[in-house]
Amino acid sequence: MSKLLSTLLQDARVWQGYQHRRATQPAESTGYQALDNQLGGLGWPKGALSECLLDTWGIGELHLVLPLMQRVSEEGKTIFWLNPPHTPYAPALAREGVNLGHLVMINTQDRNDFLWTLENCLRSPVTGLVFAWPGKLASRDVRRLQLAAEAGNNLCVLFRSRQHVEQNSPAALRLELVPGEHQELKINIIKRRGSWPGQRCSLALGHRANSIDHNSVRVVQGPWPKTRR
Repeated sequence: MSKLLSTLLQDARVWQGYQHRRATQPAESTGYQALDNQLGGLGWPKGALSECLLDTWGIGELHLVLPLMQRVSEEGKTIFWLNPPHTPYAPALAREGVNLGHLVMINTQDRNDFLWTLENCLRSPVTGLVFAWPGKLASRDVRRLQLAAEAGNNLCVLFRSRQHVEQNSPAALRLELVPGEHQELKINIIKRRGSWPGQRCSLALGHRANSIDHNSVRVVQGPWPKTRR
């Protein structure tokens, strides 16, 4: 019995009150040391959902995931964009080192189509990363997607409205994004697997280890209008 209990306590998904245990699940660095430090030295959890909660698109959320896009595309894995609110500007992404040959953008017609498509992307062995803008989701839908991410051992970032901050969610990581001054992005950690939430940090967009020029920051930050035909 004691061996079983010990095994359970090693699982970072088991909440242990004030007893913090470092998560051992695989993760991908965010590319920002300040944020990784607040996430226990880990980053974006693999085989799990992450949620970015914000009031409006184009405050720097794509710049936040840019290092992740760079690494995944370099590895030759597919990055799916599902129902983005604006058409991404391909030349800017290419200039930032994202291999466009590994990007696939999908637009669905309704909620059921969206869930079916996202679930299959998460379970696919060719997937390296999924970005999705789902709109309204029930907790049971998020749980369904979380199970799909676990099954495919894939990484998924859901960009959702900040009005869902109080919603109970099975996502492994939940970040609240708020624009700051001087091209800063303020990040509040609402939930993270294996430890207490509440950590905060500010990121100066364009000031990672590999600096990005200001013009590029504006383009990657968005939002961009849909292309007219």
